[in-house]
Amino acid sequence: MIRSAHRTRRSRRAAGAAAVVVLALGGCSASGTDSAGDAPSGTLTVFAAASLKESFTALGERFEKEHPGTEVTFNFGGSDALAAGITNGAPADVFAAASTRTMRLVTDAGDTAGEPSTFARNRLEIATVPGNPHRIGSLRDLAAPGLKVVLCDRAVPCGAAARTALTAGGVDLTPVSYEQDVKSALTKVALREADAAVVYRTDVRAAGDKVEGVQFPESAEAVNAYPIARLDNAPNPAAAKAFVALVRSPEGRAVLSGAGFSAP
Repeated sequence: MIRSAHRTRRSRRAAGAAAVVVLALGGCSASGTDSAGDAPSGTLTVFAAASLKESFTALGERFEKEHPGTEVTFNFGGSDALAAGITNGAPADVFAAASTRTMRLVTDAGDTAGEPSTFARNRLEIATVPGNPHRIGSLRDLAAPGLKVVLCDRAVPCGAAARTALTAGGVDLTPVSYEQDVKSALTKVALREADAAVVYRTDVRAAGDKVEGVQFPESAEAVNAYPIARLDNAPNPAAAKAFVALVRSPEGRAVLSGAGFSAP
């Protein structure tokens, strides 16, 4: 059974327990493995960028079917916050980040087992409310007076990419808020609390008719590479190795491509 720290898929452990505690309990449960060479079993804990929620949830379900006796627990969030949790000792088996810079925070701390590998790429789109009533057609349109625009926080990959694109387009933009991850930024538009947001095209696709996507040429200047790595102190190294292999397999790439990600 897939478990996630995200609010929509909250763990059924003790009510009121903090998400990090849930993850710790899941990561510390018996994995049924002692080395990366054993058959996968037990609980696998994956820390992954918020933009990977839909595709990784699907891959987690496939992983459990292919490896009976396994249970995949996800923690989706801003890549920098996840990296900080890992370097501070949060138990996890796999980390998938939305930028190489964020992954480097973990590799520099010596917390990865081997070199991370890029498994996908993603680029930005403008998300507007359905029907695009403000007729937004470019990055420059986001600077229109009175338009409520949200961006991801500068520290997270989607925020850094947005700033790169805005700079490339010569656009000076002050958002009404900075959000901690791309899903939070998109939700502001879906709830009509904002007129537009700069997010990943994969998130626009996942939102369906809740938002409308607007492409812009400057997104080519801010394509993010997504690296994945098995963690050095993974409680379940066998399952971690197998999950990374699934993500990088043709089946994994098909799922990611269907979600809007580009090939690595």
